[in-house]
Amino acid sequence: MLATSYRTAYNEDHEAFRDTVRKVFAEHLTPHMEEHEANGIVPRDVWKKMGDAGMLCMTVKEENGGLGLDFGFNCVLTEELSYLGSSAGFTLQNDITANYFERLGNPEQRAKYLPGMVSGDIITAIAMTEPGAGSDLQGIRTTAKKDGNHLVINGSKTYITNGQNADCVIVVAKTDPELGSKGISLVLVDADTPGFERGRNLDKIGQHAADTSELFFNDCRVPMTNILGAEGMGFVHLMEELPQERLGIAVGAQASAQRAFDEAVTFTKDRKAFGKTVFEFQNTKFTLADLKAKLQVGWAHLDWAIKKHLAGELTTSEASAAKLWHTDLQWEMCDASLQLHGGAGYMNEYAIARLWRDARVTRIFGGTNEIMKEVISRSI
Repeated sequence: MLATSYRTAYNEDHEAFRDTVRKVFAEHLTPHMEEHEANGIVPRDVWKKMGDAGMLCMTVKEENGGLGLDFGFNCVLTEELSYLGSSAGFTLQNDITANYFERLGNPEQRAKYLPGMVSGDIITAIAMTEPGAGSDLQGIRTTAKKDGNHLVINGSKTYITNGQNADCVIVVAKTDPELGSKGISLVLVDADTPGFERGRNLDKIGQHAADTSELFFNDCRVPMTNILGAEGMGFVHLMEELPQERLGIAVGAQASAQRAFDEAVTFTKDRKAFGKTVFEFQNTKFTLADLKAKLQVGWAHLDWAIKKHLAGELTTSEASAAKLWHTDLQWEMCDASLQLHGGAGYMNEYAIARLWRDARVTRIFGGTNEIMKEVISRSI
C-alpha cells in the first residue's frame, strides 16, 4: 500500500477519496488485471464502475455533470492506479480530455459529452501523433478542409490511447495548411462518423491493458460546429494544457517508482542466498538506501509541483522538468529493482516485470524527455 502520512499536497478529503479509490480498484480492477493485459483493453463495464464511484473527470464542474473537485483528486487516482500497476486509460480522460471539453467546449459540446464522460458512458481519446509526426506537432499532415459548413478530414493517427474504446476523438488537424502552427485546429469526431475507422490495437512492449490504436480518416465529414475551441488555435490550445498533462505523467511515474522499490524490498528480505537473505548483503542495502533517498526527494518535489499547479502557478518549464526527472527516476527504480530480483525479475509472473515494461514509454509519451530538456532550456 502506498504510504501517504508524510505527504503535504493533500488534505483529509483527498485521503478519504484515496480510500474510496482503493476499495473500488480492489473490487473491480485488481481481480481482472491479468485479463485486461491479455486482451489488450479495459472493458467498458469497468469504465462504468469507475464512473458510478465518482472516479472519472472529478474536476468537471457540477453544472456540467461533475463533482467540481480540484486536480489533487486526479493525482490521488493516478498514484493509486500507477502503484497498482494498471495501465487503464482513465487518467487520459481525467487529466487531459475532460479539461479540453470543459475549458474550450461551447455549451452544446459540454452538454453532449461531459456528463457521459463523468458517468463512464462516453470514453474519449485525443489524436495527436501520426506515423511521421510525434513530439513535433507542427509536422502533422492530417487535414480538415472546409466544404461549405462542414469539414472533410483526411489522414491517419497512431499510438492513440483509448483508441479502441473511444466514442469521441479530439483530432488535431490542419484546417489551413498554409499557416503552419496557426492553421491547426481541434476537431471532434464521433466514432460512428462515416469515414472514421479504427486500425489494429497495437502490440506494445508494455502497458498492455491500455488500448492503443491506429485511427484513419477517409473523407470523414463533420460540421464546422465540431471545432473545439477557436479555429486555427489548436496548437495554442495544446500548449496550454501541457503543464497539467506532464504533471500527471510525473505523478504516475513517481508512484510506479515507489511500487518497484517496495517490490524489491519485499523480495530481497524473503529471498535467501549463501545462508542469508539477499537484503543482508551490503550491495543490496546500499542500493536500496540510494533508491530510498531519491524517492524521498521525489515525493517532496512532486508535492511542491502539485501544490503549485493547484494554485495555478506551475509553468510549462517546471512541469516539463517534473516529467523529465520523475520518469527518469521511474526507469532507474524499476531497472534497479528488477536487477535485485535476479532471474525472477525477468519472469512475467512477478510484478516487477510488468512495472519495468510499462515504465519504458513514460520517457517518450507526453513529449520525449529530450524535448523536455529543450523546453526547460528555453527558460534558462
